[in-house]
Amino acid sequence: MASSTASSAPAASLEHQLGLGRGMGGLGLLAPSEPAAAPPMPGLMRLRCAVQHYEWGRRGAASLVARLAAAEDPGAGSDIAGAADDRPCAELWMGTHPSAPSSLAPDVSLRDWIARNPSALGRAVAARWGGDLPFLFKVLSVAKALSIQAHPDRALAAALHALRPATYRDANHKPEMAVAVTEFHALCGFAETKELKEVLRTVPEVQELVGKEESRKLLSVKEQDGGIGVRSYLKSAFTKLMIASEEAVAEAIAKLKCRLNGESKVRTLTKKEQWVLSLEKQYPGDVGVLAAFFLNYVKLSPGEALYVGANEPHAYLSGECIECMATSDNVVRAGLTPKYRDVQTLCSMLTYNQTFPEVLGGVPVQPYVTRYTPSTDEFEIDRYQLPPGKSVTMSPVPGPSIFLVMTGEGEIQAGSMPDNAKAKEGDIFFVPAHTEVKLYTSGPRSMQLYRAGVNSRFLS
Repeated sequence: MASSTASSAPAASLEHQLGLGRGMGGLGLLAPSEPAAAPPMPGLMRLRCAVQHYEWGRRGAASLVARLAAAEDPGAGSDIAGAADDRPCAELWMGTHPSAPSSLAPDVSLRDWIARNPSALGRAVAARWGGDLPFLFKVLSVAKALSIQAHPDRALAAALHALRPATYRDANHKPEMAVAVTEFHALCGFAETKELKEVLRTVPEVQELVGKEESRKLLSVKEQDGGIGVRSYLKSAFTKLMIASEEAVAEAIAKLKCRLNGESKVRTLTKKEQWVLSLEKQYPGDVGVLAAFFLNYVKLSPGEALYVGANEPHAYLSGECIECMATSDNVVRAGLTPKYRDVQTLCSMLTYNQTFPEVLGGVPVQPYVTRYTPSTDEFEIDRYQLPPGKSVTMSPVPGPSIFLVMTGEGEIQAGSMPDNAKAKEGDIFFVPAHTEVKLYTSGPRSMQLYRAGVNSRFLS
């Protein structure tokens, strides 16, 4: 796909804009007799991005991922379309991760282009993250629950990658943040001691698998006490549940389902109980159905965000969101999944912190722009909501950005571009470091965009 500075440019012009040079098989290597002068850095470049067809994704027009991908490239092949068939369209990946790298042109990956043009990252970013984009930007369309999972810290990620590289494909940590586009539901972090005691008292199916001794320890803990003692008891109880035999788990879930269906006729089930029954329909006989009782239930309204740090248990349940993370695909799973389960690793790696996760509302940084800033250096997310006839300018920052047009249409101008580029739903742009970006709406609709970039605290 051509750079946005000249969408109808001939191939030679595209080659020049992308800094690929001539000769040596189009690999960007100049013949010795040619001058080594680098072309000027483009203001922005359109990206072609990959769809992941995981089974938990929404299908057809019900999937935001499918709609964005189809709008991005309506003439693309089946890998992008997804809306034209019945495959689930779960995630849209925007970045350089080798599992689904974005590209600037059919034969030019963003990862390779950055490697040849490291100045696009900015000096500090290139030095810190080895000449690669430090963040992975995504859109998620969730129809059924994702696995109960956690992401390893750097040390554990390196160890897991060395031990099982086919399963853990990189050595990076994976802190992540989800910004709700629709109402979004998740499980995240361990519930407080008071709630866990109530579970052990009122959910006999869980207590049976945890066992009398482990239940007694947790029930005897004073609720105001925290620290190592409570964590030790919680870890022991949760591990006992997760390693229970398939037969015992299936029997416990059958009893739970029968009991809750009966009680629903005489009382209103709690939100957690309702979700447990929903999970049982999605994953019959899965221990993750019972594990849900140990975790906090979180509901996000559109525009609210959830940050998930290393070694924290979580599972996205339903809804659609923008997500950003460190460039990694490391996931340790233990329930609600047909994929490989690494139960012992998950149970041993968790922090067992018992705090309700902070729901982030974002901070206005200028008119029409809200910023979500996590504690990790790799990324932040900006949400742009431009009313009809309005414009906004992003001042140059010493790091790269990726822009996604979620709704509406308008124009985008970057750096020294002589002309504005059209920007519509589904368009995705890579913007190099030190580039000023101006956005303008056109037409009667508001324009909503999301930007992922390196955390501004790191860049300041």
